[in-house]
Amino acid sequence: MPLFPFVKMQAQGNDFIIIDGLNHPIPHLDTPTIRTLTDRRLGIGCDQLLVLTKTAAVDAFLTIYNQDGSQAMNCGNGLRCVGDYLLRQLNQPQCTLAIHDRTIQAERTDIGIRVAMGNAVITEENVHHIDLNIGNRHRVFFDAMESITEASSTHNIEIITGQVGNHAWIEIIERGVGPTLACGSGACAVTAAIWHRDQHNEPQTIEMPGGQVVVSGTPKMMLLEGAVSRVFTGEFEIKQHHFPF
Repeated sequence: MPLFPFVKMQAQGNDFIIIDGLNHPIPHLDTPTIRTLTDRRLGIGCDQLLVLTKTAAVDAFLTIYNQDGSQAMNCGNGLRCVGDYLLRQLNQPQCTLAIHDRTIQAERTDIGIRVAMGNAVITEENVHHIDLNIGNRHRVFFDAMESITEASSTHNIEIITGQVGNHAWIEIIERGVGPTLACGSGACAVTAAIWHRDQHNEPQTIEMPGGQVVVSGTPKMMLLEGAVSRVFTGEFEIKQHHFPF
């Protein structure tokens, strides 16, 4: 089978494969193929696979795949990596991306890439956690008094392990992936939960195992900002029945 090009990028240790369907043919991406590509021993390896396709309304449409082949509805760090990739390709200061339910603006800043993530909507809350939707579903835990495993099948999980002023430390379990070093939409969800609980909209520095991001704006327009980097580029050959399952 023919080789196809890819770009590997990371943001706070959250790593991605980008397939550029704007300039190259896209390979057939069924579940075994996605699982092979994202596997760290049998493929390239990443937390999520990001596929860019052409659309008339914006610079690119982004489809996000988890390691298990399921589609993710949003990914803030992936959007920032794709934003950096497109800004370099287009040689312009801003770009616009579409995902399944919203349009995202990306721009370069002094500390990296900032994306306008859209609104965060609280869907449920109790004394232990707050559920939010920011294009994908999150459950933010303020303590560990409830079962986290059960919720991880339906939500991305963020656990606040410490908070000093406008600086919070979190652990992350992504649906369809498992524990990860970082999650951009999760950082936005944590910020929106803190704003709701503490009744303010002050910018938050969110410290994740892989590094920190800054979240600002309002619940109706979350702004996510932080560093990203290109790790390497390459070509990959997809072989039939490559993944042993």
